[in-house]
Amino acid sequence: MSEAQSDRDQAARLPEGDVVAILLEQHADIRDLFTLVKNSQGEAKKEAFDHLRTLLAVHETAEEMIVRPVAEDTAGKEEAEARNEEEKEANKVLSELEKMDLASPEFAAQLAEFEQAVIDHAEHEEREEFPAVRAGRTEEELQSMGKRLRKAERTAPTHPHPTAAGSPKAQWAVGPFASMVDRARDAIKSSS
Repeated sequence: MSEAQSDRDQAARLPEGDVVAILLEQHADIRDLFTLVKNSQGEAKKEAFDHLRTLLAVHETAEEMIVRPVAEDTAGKEEAEARNEEEKEANKVLSELEKMDLASPEFAAQLAEFEQAVIDHAEHEEREEFPAVRAGRTEEELQSMGKRLRKAERTAPTHPHPTAAGSPKAQWAVGPFASMVDRARDAIKSSS
């Protein structure tokens, strides 16, 4: 069974709308998108990478805004800070990848390293952070977090912003403005 399918199976055992179920589904999608980017060429590769970039940017921003403050309480400050630091580093790498020629060997090498870092990060969340969040909150609170996560995703930036990454406070302050700029940029690119 693939890791993506394992994430989906775990999510399916949780109540629909539960914040952890949502995040596990997204982890599965991220794994699948890495595979798609690696196995595609030309325009299909660009579209797959754009989808991956958007999902990662939105996912990490929403986690930092909604999950990380709760994880600080339930899993501990050290755990939350470690995940935020990983996300800050991932944002830098994603920003670099976004500027590279997707057909280049350098892109392939950097993407492979990045994929491993993202998978390691997700596994830490799944092993350390998510169980603590689930144990430390009621099902109603987890449902509420899921709703707030979805709202945060709708207003999250669609491109990496390393200066705000890793800081829930910076995400709340900068995120909505960065999102408007990103979404306008995306709309202009898609119409040309």
